[in-house]
Order: sequence, then structure tokens, then C-alpha cells
Amino acid sequence: MNKTLSPTRRDFLKTTGIGVAAGLTAAQYRAFAAEEGANDKINIGVIGVGGRGSSLLGWVMKKPQAKVVAVCDVYVKRRKDAAKRAGLDPENVQDCTGDYMEIVKRPDIDAVIIATPDHWHARIAIDALNNGKDVYLEKPMTKTVEEAKEVTETVERTGRVLQVGSQTTSSAQWWKAKKAIQEGMIGKLIMSQGSYHRNSRDGEWNWSIDEGAGPKAEGDNYIDWDTWLGSAPKREWDPDRFFRFRKFWDYSGGIATDLFYHVMAPLNICWPEAQFPYKVMGSGGIYVFKDTREVPDTFALMAEYPGEHQVVLSSSMANDTHIPGLIRGHEGTIVMVEHGEFEGSTPYITVMSQRPYRRQFEEKYKDRLVTIKRVRGNGREEDEQVIRIMTQEEGEPPRPDHMENFLQCVKSREKPVLDARTAYKAMVTIAMSVESYRSGRVLYFDAEKERVVETPPKKI
Repeated sequence: MNKTLSPTRRDFLKTTGIGVAAGLTAAQYRAFAAEEGANDKINIGVIGVGGRGSSLLGWVMKKPQAKVVAVCDVYVKRRKDAAKRAGLDPENVQDCTGDYMEIVKRPDIDAVIIATPDHWHARIAIDALNNGKDVYLEKPMTKTVEEAKEVTETVERTGRVLQVGSQTTSSAQWWKAKKAIQEGMIGKLIMSQGSYHRNSRDGEWNWSIDEGAGPKAEGDNYIDWDTWLGSAPKREWDPDRFFRFRKFWDYSGGIATDLFYHVMAPLNICWPEAQFPYKVMGSGGIYVFKDTREVPDTFALMAEYPGEHQVVLSSSMANDTHIPGLIRGHEGTIVMVEHGEFEGSTPYITVMSQRPYRRQFEEKYKDRLVTIKRVRGNGREEDEQVIRIMTQEEGEPPRPDHMENFLQCVKSREKPVLDARTAYKAMVTIAMSVESYRSGRVLYFDAEKERVVETPPKKI
């Protein structure tokens, strides 16, 4: 990729002041990308091409401004399949490799996508950043608080672009809610709540196992097990751990890191400012799926924040009934996701007043109100005046999707939607909930020293 923006695009950005933060539309950006031509494509290396990595490979291949030039995986079959899909020679060890350092050190690669198991996220991201690469880092950002801090500091020191891959954060509803809160529509923020529920007969994360694959296999079935373990404890080959890594503490935080990140990240975007938690508790257990898993199949998180508001999240992999996603204020409530599934977009969000403030709410917003039927606690149905804020207003350009936003930022050097520091603050709550569950203790976060502690620190 040509590291200097073409004059046409550079002059446009300079004279109009349009960057990613200002909202360059997807259509505008595609036009610029096409105009700049093939020689200005962003060269991408994809590290980790299992289930999620394969999806990200397909996603970025659809972007005209990007070109996948290398893939990496410790499983030979996976990396060869990915190379063929990307139009690369699977026998070329430069373009199809089992060593991620071969990719992050390549001078012709501009950015990497990292979709490995969680315990490798921080190490690969830091090495990529230190080698001058921009990074799309699949969620969770990292496995631990300390790793998230180190990644963030590396981003800020190197000046590289890092986008954490919780794609729902690019959906318009979170930014609409942020504006509504800033405008005072719900008064003082009190509580945010959400859920992430699934169910299956076999148990979550019990993905299929490729028979015959492993460290003693030859050819395409070979898996470099020792490299895959990395910093995790050394163990004998276990296909259950390799193919179903999210069930085990060595490589994952289970529900919290896999699913709750999709709730915590967008909430940090909605709030007036992203925040470190003050106090975090995690609770749950393995109530149904008594297999080899170590992580709970049912889990709840409660966190308190210095701004005097809290988060309450629930999840089970044994019951798929969600609760609505809400942001509660003293004067009103924002219903973010009526059906409760945080991942993805919704056509509108709903703002409704609290009963003591209903009259002034209806007077202030009388031109924007719609009537809905609401069933109260006594079972009585009544009309209520609420505001429906459409996530796609008439004439309003759509927000770029998460991958497109990342690629825009690689070009413009603007801050992406889920930048490192915002992602770090979400990761702290997630990782602390895991540690709280495993230790059986309530934990605190010292925001001044940026570390987890066991006694209440001074609030700042």
C-alpha cells in the first residue's frame, strides 16, 4: 500500500474536515477506494483462520480497498484452505504460514486481522503493533486486564490503529442512545442491563473435532500443538481443548469473554464516557452441561461504576430467553434491544419517561411522541407516550460497518469505533468478572494505578 494518501483523497479530507469520526459514509469511501486503484490497496494478513477467522477472511475479501496477501494458522489444513480461498498459493510458505511473525515482519503488509484463541490475542497484537502494523483484533480484546493495558499502551506509543472486533459497536443504535443521554432525555444514568442467552442439546462450544488431526499427524492434518499452547500451561495433546477451546480457563473466559464483550463494549460507547469499573462481581456455575468444560454454562455479572451507576448482565447457555437491553435513568429509560439480543442492529430505540416526569417529558417532546400499549405490573394495559428514535433517519447516510470503519482508519489515521482505550475499559469489567467468579471474591479496580485490587480504592 502507498503509505501516503493520494492527493485527491488527502485534499478532500483536509478541505472538508471529514474523517471517520465525522462520519465518512460507506458509499463515499468505496468511491475513494475505487478511484485510488489497485496499487493503493491495503495489504492484509489474517492470523488465525478457524471458525471466526474464516468469517473475517470472507468479510475483508469483499472490501475493494483491501487485499489479503497472507494467512497464518498452526493447523495446516485450515491455513491451506484459507490460502486457496484468498487466491494465494497454499504451497508458498511466505503467503501460507504457521508462524505469525513471518506475517507481522513483512514490510509489504499494512495491517493484520487476529482471530486466534483468546490467550494469543495480546502477544500477537503487540508484536504486530511494534512492527508497524495496524490491527483488527477480534473480541475479546485480550484474556486478562494486564494484557489489555499493555496492548493499549503499545497502541498509544506506536500510533498505530487498533480496532477491536465487536462488530455490533458500529451499529447506529448505540450512537443514537449516546446522543439521547447527552441531551438529558433520561436524566441521571442509574443502571444498564443486558443479557446473552443460548441453548442447545449438546452444550455451547462443543464444536466438531476433525478426526486424525493433531501434532503426530502428517501433511494437511498436522497441528503445531506446542505453538498453539503458547503461554498457556503445557499439556499433552487434547483435541477437545484445541477444537473447543472456549470451554477451558487456560484459553478463554467462557461466557464473559465470548459473549458479554458484545454487551460491555457498546454500553461503554453509549455512556457519556467510557469508564473503568469500581467494583465487579461474577457468579454462576455449570448447572446443565456436565461435560469436560471448566467454564460455567450459566453466568451473571454485576459491576458498579465511579459515576454512581451499575451494570447487570445475565447469561445462560442452557436457556435462550433474553431480557430486554435497557439503559435506565432517573427520569427515563432507553430500550436498546427489545428482543434482548445485543449483537446486531435494530430499526429503532425507544425512550420512555418515568412516571414522576411524564408530564414534562410529554410537553418537551410533544412533536416526537408515539403511542404504545404497555402492560403494567398489575396486569393492566394502558397507553403510553414514548419516543421512537429511528436508527436510520430519512436522508441520513448509513454508518460504515465495522470492517469498513477499520479500513477507513488505516487510510485516514483517525480513531476507530472501538479504539484500544474504550475496548480496554470494557475488557477490565469482563476479565474482573471472570476472576471474581473463579476466586469467589468481590474485586475492585484502582483506576489511578490501573490495576485490580481486593480492597475499595479511592474513587476518582
